[in-house]
Amino acid sequence: MKCRHCGNLLTHSFLDLGFAPPSNAYLLAENLSQPEVHYPLRVKVCDQCWLVQTEDYARADELFSADYAYFSGTSTSWLDHAARYANSITDRLGLGSESLVIEVASNDGYLLKNFVAAGIPCLGIEPTENTAAAAEALGIPVLREFFAKALGHHLAADGHQADLIAANNVYAHVPDINDFTLGLSAALKPEGTITLEFPHLMPLIEHTQFDTIYHEHFSYLSLTAVTRIFATAGLRVWDVEQLPTHGGSLRVYGCHASAAIPTEQSVGLLLAREEQFGITQLTTYTAFQERADRVKDDFLTFLIEQKRAGRAVAAYGAAAKGNTLLNYAGIRPDLLPFVSDAAMSKQGKFMPGSHIPILSPQALRDNPPDDVIILPWNIANEVRHELADLKRAGARFVTAIPDLDFT
Repeated sequence: MKCRHCGNLLTHSFLDLGFAPPSNAYLLAENLSQPEVHYPLRVKVCDQCWLVQTEDYARADELFSADYAYFSGTSTSWLDHAARYANSITDRLGLGSESLVIEVASNDGYLLKNFVAAGIPCLGIEPTENTAAAAEALGIPVLREFFAKALGHHLAADGHQADLIAANNVYAHVPDINDFTLGLSAALKPEGTITLEFPHLMPLIEHTQFDTIYHEHFSYLSLTAVTRIFATAGLRVWDVEQLPTHGGSLRVYGCHASAAIPTEQSVGLLLAREEQFGITQLTTYTAFQERADRVKDDFLTFLIEQKRAGRAVAAYGAAAKGNTLLNYAGIRPDLLPFVSDAAMSKQGKFMPGSHIPILSPQALRDNPPDDVIILPWNIANEVRHELADLKRAGARFVTAIPDLDFT
């Protein structure tokens, strides 16, 4: 396999998580007796541009189907995050009724509804039918397409270049990152701004967050890699923010290389921090497998010990990261009888691979467990608050990453 960005032959392994189904391919009861597609989940690192990437097996149209179950608006903390961003970027760029905001992978309208409320014209680009329909119900115009260079040029030809292109948690999801970036460049006004949010590779490595690795994420991104990808598309990173979302993310601000926007000091500072951390050193990557194996072994041992002790265990959050952990550890309903989730689109279905049933949060109250495993550890505080009554009844909350933690 060659690097998706620079074409260099990939010879170095970062992580091998075995075989797993797509992490958002939730199952109906009638699917449980049918064959389930699994793909290798292996990650390589390029020693030239330092792009970390999954091996080529699954196609994007196999991963993001019309019944894709992830709705961004399910998490209140994410809705608050989106609203704060919309207010901040509107003020910073001076957006108004004559501006155009495009969001790539607009999902259910969780972000663009803030611009609609402010009277700022916007356009969502979203290939999955059910989330696009939810956005349209909020008054957001949506193009049902995968974003790429061809679509970027089509938008530009139709006079729809944007003052702001936002793409939250999508840059890692695109199989052809060069083509996607060229599309951003084509759809952007000469002095426009792109903002991309994506999980930051540095905290993923530092805190052993291997469960954020799944087939839908084709790339695992550092600022070092992104600046190089941008440069080949005629773009420049002019600012960067470090965010707490998803266990540590970056918000990158981009523009055309020729734009008059000055580059902030933050860019050079973070590039230097990544260099010091070891982002451009192979040993940083080759040591990761052993650490991931330790986390997996500790979690599996914990569940076996609880079963032998007769303690009731359940989980909260049928998130993609939970599916990575459960499938890598080989967890099945005998060790984890059910997972509760607030998303009605997931309730009544089954976790891919593990076939653990997904129930409503009420199931935790109807059958109070001794231990509640919070699979989406990045919103653990939000979950603890929502399930505070279980804590008062004596339940422990447990997270597995970066280490087993009991509260």
